[in-house]
Amino acid sequence: MNDTINGKPQQTEINRRNILRAAAAAMAIPAVSRSTIAFAQDKLTGSGQVVVFSWGGPTTQGLHKYVYEPFTLATGIKVVDVTADVAEPQVKAMNQAGRVDWDVAFIVAANLPTMDAEGMFLPIDYGLWDAESLEGTPKSVRFKDAVPAIASASLIAYDKRVFGDDGPKSWADFWNVKAFPGPRGLISLPTNAKHNFVFALQADGVAKSDVWPLTDEKIDRAIKKLDEIRPHIAKWWTAGNEPNQLLINREVVMSSNYDARAIGSIRQGAPIGITWDGAYVSYTYWTVLKGGPNNENAQKLLAFVNRAKVAADFTVGTGYPGPNTNQAKYLPSDLAPLLSTNPENASKVVHEDSAWLTAKRPDGKTNLQHIGERWQAWRVQ
Repeated sequence: MNDTINGKPQQTEINRRNILRAAAAAMAIPAVSRSTIAFAQDKLTGSGQVVVFSWGGPTTQGLHKYVYEPFTLATGIKVVDVTADVAEPQVKAMNQAGRVDWDVAFIVAANLPTMDAEGMFLPIDYGLWDAESLEGTPKSVRFKDAVPAIASASLIAYDKRVFGDDGPKSWADFWNVKAFPGPRGLISLPTNAKHNFVFALQADGVAKSDVWPLTDEKIDRAIKKLDEIRPHIAKWWTAGNEPNQLLINREVVMSSNYDARAIGSIRQGAPIGITWDGAYVSYTYWTVLKGGPNNENAQKLLAFVNRAKVAADFTVGTGYPGPNTNQAKYLPSDLAPLLSTNPENASKVVHEDSAWLTAKRPDGKTNLQHIGERWQAWRVQ
């Protein structure tokens, strides 16, 4: 019998021990992911490692189980993690120092154009992608130097023990403390102040289609609306795992939350409900870092993860849907309705205007920087 190690045929003995070892390895992979091993064509096999950034916690755990371990078994390439809250500061610092230790990083849409213009990324090798990946991922999001990893959303999550199925249906309800009494939570990071301004504008009656751009007049209006809810915010959270814990511990009755975090808890039986109306949706992109130590392996990882079955595994493992629409046929029936890509949910969201956020103001600062400064000034009042 021929086996393959790092792409080279090896002779192995068929015996009971080998069969049991293979069976055990197969059972260690999620059921959907086992089918992806067949997709490891010769052009994706290799050796060595690839160093990949992610955010840690459940997201990284899910990536390991549903994507990275199958990738290693299929290709022979080991995935090494680095984790942090955000990647951009470290990527910029490595680039400026001329020593890039990572291979792959998640970069949010608002930071992508500037970093790309500064030459921090390599072109994506779409020649490694199979037909189903290319067909399922629209050309409009297949950029030269980046491709979407996830469509993430910030939405309302609430305690179903308090509200049952009659929880808040909109950001106006989130602000309505008489009809929906109880302490709230909102994110406090300056980089995500844009979320709170968008939420506040909708609570104040601004139509979803009129939210962008966040002009100074609209920011003033949003801050005035935030003044109303401020006394009812029991927690200004900063870490992604906080909202679920706050809800489970009954410290708040509702909070802004990341969709994947909420969905993961819901599928584990937590008494949490989510509201898609007015959710803030933005893309985060896969990038291959220029000067990284394992560029070839990085390209193979991106080709692997964007295959439809693997993309479905990615979504199962993280709660975040990727861009390959062909993944839909491989998703569990209980998961698909919870995602931002579900047509009913998709019709209710507000998509980020990343181009406007990265545009520069007369003072040379980006709109995103300006929003962060306005937020910090309001928070210290």
